[in-house]
Amino acid sequence: MASISLRATEKSIEKIAQIPHCVRALEWIGSKTKWVTDQQVLLTEIPAPVGGESRRAEYMKRLFDNMDLRTRIDEVGNVIAERPGTNEGVILLAAHLDTVFPSSTEIKVKRDGARLVAPGISDNGAGLASMIGLAAALNESGVRTKRTIVFAGDVGEEGEGNLRGIRALVEAYRSRVSAVIAVDGPSVEHVTVQGIASRRFEIVVSGPGGHSWSDFGGPSAITALARGIVEFSAVRVSDRPRSSFNFGVIEGGNSVNSIPSRAAVRVDLRSESESELARLEASLRQAMQTGAQQETDFAGTRADELELTFTSLGERPSGKLPEDSVLLETIREVDHFLGNRSRLERSSTDANVPLSLGIPAVSVGGGGMGGGAHTTSEWYDPTGRALGLKRLCLITLAMAGVLP
Repeated sequence: MASISLRATEKSIEKIAQIPHCVRALEWIGSKTKWVTDQQVLLTEIPAPVGGESRRAEYMKRLFDNMDLRTRIDEVGNVIAERPGTNEGVILLAAHLDTVFPSSTEIKVKRDGARLVAPGISDNGAGLASMIGLAAALNESGVRTKRTIVFAGDVGEEGEGNLRGIRALVEAYRSRVSAVIAVDGPSVEHVTVQGIASRRFEIVVSGPGGHSWSDFGGPSAITALARGIVEFSAVRVSDRPRSSFNFGVIEGGNSVNSIPSRAAVRVDLRSESESELARLEASLRQAMQTGAQQETDFAGTRADELELTFTSLGERPSGKLPEDSVLLETIREVDHFLGNRSRLERSSTDANVPLSLGIPAVSVGGGGMGGGAHTTSEWYDPTGRALGLKRLCLITLAMAGVLP
């Protein structure tokens, strides 16, 4: 990992902000927030379900191409734009392209007063637009930096994407990267410095099935699954370290008058602790086995009448940014300079991957306000967008090192 030679306490954000090229970048931000919001609307209306981000990536590549950046789309679908520095170091900014919504979801941005309303408008339309805005501001101002700044729209952050985009980016730049800044959503009121570990599974119960009348009393895959869910829901979940679970998707059966021969559920387990996460997984496996056993016992059939299978859908690593990190000190200095107050948070974001490898990383918002994430009534209010963009700009430039 490339090292950072200067401690944040030795830097002066005020001096950086007074460098003529930086002044122009900040002025551009102050005058072009509407353009940034217009790009957000255009990006949001391009569907980007997990695994289907290519159209949105191509649009972003065209924007980056117009800024004379070194652009490409890599083998997993990330759109990457490099702004070369004078040395080998890299500051990587990543904003995820994908949304939680399927391709069939109608996405048309509507206005409700100051708010823009549409699925994915904040998560992560706000992050993508802010990254585009920063790239444009640096291009228009002619700022030069010591470290290369890499802008990346990455795939597979949501759901079953399993962070595949950021994994590929970190692998590609790992020997050079000094810091990773994930731009996710709008909020400037928090900084995510700890990645929450997660494990996701699909659990399938299979059995003989049958007719609801003539085969009544036979084991039901759905009932077995339900018994297992109820069994696991009684398991103690730790508050410290904080942990959670969610049965997010359940399906099975063919008709109302058929005993289902197959049922499946998708489960999300999360914890601040890897050991607690392992305990939850073991409890889940035991509970589902118990549910299948209870169903065959109730039906009076052999235990092997029902088959239980677990399939991993993804695993997110954990990690935490040290309290004395240069990156965190820089963010605090920038917040002090801009009069912004922020708190430290824990979450599951693109920052999980670099943090798990000991690479300094955070997740921050790009400015404005939002709510209703992961719902079709998701909204974004661009009020405060300039503050978020200036914050992102100064953090990036301080970490990259500005040349006179």
